[in-house]
Formats: sequence, C-alpha cells, structure tokens
Amino acid sequence: MNLQEYAQGNQLFRTYFKKNKESLLELVKSGQSPKALFIGCSDSRVIPDLMVQSNPGDLFVIRNVGNFVPPYKPDEDFHATASGIEYAVSVLKVREVIICGHTHCGACQHLYEEIEDPSLIHTKKWLELGESAKKSAILSLGNDAPLDALLRLTEKLSVVKQIENILTYPNVKRKFENGNLHIHGWCYDIETGKIEYYDADSYEFLPLNNLSKEQENL
Repeated sequence: MNLQEYAQGNQLFRTYFKKNKESLLELVKSGQSPKALFIGCSDSRVIPDLMVQSNPGDLFVIRNVGNFVPPYKPDEDFHATASGIEYAVSVLKVREVIICGHTHCGACQHLYEEIEDPSLIHTKKWLELGESAKKSAILSLGNDAPLDALLRLTEKLSVVKQIENILTYPNVKRKFENGNLHIHGWCYDIETGKIEYYDADSYEFLPLNNLSKEQENL
C-alpha cells in the first residue's frame, strides 16, 4: 500500500466511525476499561482484533518481536512491554491476560540462525528471551529433528515461557494467586486462522473452540 491507499482506507474507517460514533465517543467520555491485555507478536500477519472479532475498547494490546515478556528486573532493564503490563494490570485492572504466539514466527526462526548484521544489535539481544524455549524444543525432539517440527514446538514452548516470565511481576503474581487475574497462552495458526490454547492440566495446546463454558473466562 502507498500513502494514498492508506488515506482511502481512513476514509472507509471514518464511515465506520460515523456509524458507531455513539459507542466510540463513550470510550472517550468514560475512558478505557478493556476486558483483556493481549500480548502478541509485531508480525503484520497477526491481527488481534480481527482474530477474535473484538470491538474498540475490548483489548489493551502490546506487540513486540516474538511476543516475548521480559522478566521483572526493575533495576536492570527498561522495557516498554514491562510498562504496558504494569499499566494494564495495576491501572486498567484487566482480569484477563492473553499471551499469543503464532506459527511461522520469524523471531523463533532466527533463534536457529546466527545474526551477523551489526544493525540488528537490539534484535539479537531481545531474542535471548526465546533461547530457553529453543533449548527445550531441542531437548524434547533432538538435534536431528526436522527444522519445521522444532520451530512449531519452539513457538508453543515460548508461549509457556512467557507465562512464567509474566508471573515474575509482583502484582501480576499476587492477582493471579488471588484469582483476580487469569492468564492464557494461545498459539495462532496463520495458515488456518485457528487458535489453540495452553491447557496447564494436560501440558498441551488444545483447540480454543473446544473450551467448555466453565473454562471460559472471556
């Protein structure tokens, strides 16, 4: 798309805006109170609102390369992701957190490739957050496993690792343990549009549409 196409797209959006003006302006008047914090990948093929057909104001979205969650280290690192988590949980008081990975993730793929380009210094450092998932995938499948199999498993194991990381945030952990916050791990298949969720009881990813009414929190 060129800039003119974006301008035309905005004209179409303004038509939508006019049709939904009352509800959209109510969000301005009352402020936001999203139902969930959605932590997803910056990949342009991942479209949170379309994936779940949510409305404006429903999701507080954080996106970064690899949908990674840096562990809580207030004295060492400064992360926009950490700030977003704190704001969503402590200020907006969301009750649901969704950490959503996806298939054919470039971040996970580059865990298996050496990055030589000096202009990617921040990316190389950031990808260290996925190393433990890579090591677990290799341990599970073996070094000689097909790369595609390793990548698909790494993508899912990374989601589980990010759940562990977000629980290092004191207020997140406290609310989770008190039952005031639910944390969900998802994996979005960009080839089918289907979503799987991590079931902590069976240690596996299951189809999201199989969730029972008792399990649904959203």
